[in-house]
Amino acid sequence: MLSIEILRQFIPLCWLKHNPLELTRSTVFFKQNLVFFYIVEFFMQTNMTDDPFESFLEVSFETAFTLLFIGFILYLNKTLYAFVQTTTAVLLCSNIVSIFIIPILVWLTLNEYLVSYYILGLLFIWELVLIAYVFRKTLSINLSASIALSAVYFILVYLGSFSIGQMLM
Repeated sequence: MLSIEILRQFIPLCWLKHNPLELTRSTVFFKQNLVFFYIVEFFMQTNMTDDPFESFLEVSFETAFTLLFIGFILYLNKTLYAFVQTTTAVLLCSNIVSIFIIPILVWLTLNEYLVSYYILGLLFIWELVLIAYVFRKTLSINLSASIALSAVYFILVYLGSFSIGQMLM
């Protein structure tokens, strides 16, 4: 199946539709999303830090933590068979939100209007809700548990990679 056809299946996740477990399992599409995720996160991180090596370290840790976190929760839930679909769904949702975040970050580097911070906050909430939706559908848990798990995901992945990156630099 072509990547465009698979993308059309996964895009409705951004509107909280479809179950990630019912979507096509494609390791090629997973790898494409992983590479896109890495490139976009690297671009955003470099834009914020102006140090490519520090950005490389933090994004590498962020990517590894994302894969490890999803693998760990699926292992605990005994649904490791869904790793490709779940990780693809999480990465795709993050990639879609990141496409909207990039112009806001560029806008923030040019000037610091308060509106840009509000929009950035809304995009963060949207990504949090999307990740919670994927976890809820994949793990068959309730809404509050999926939101809590999504918050833990963000704390461990983003704050963890930032903290380790700062300790190494």
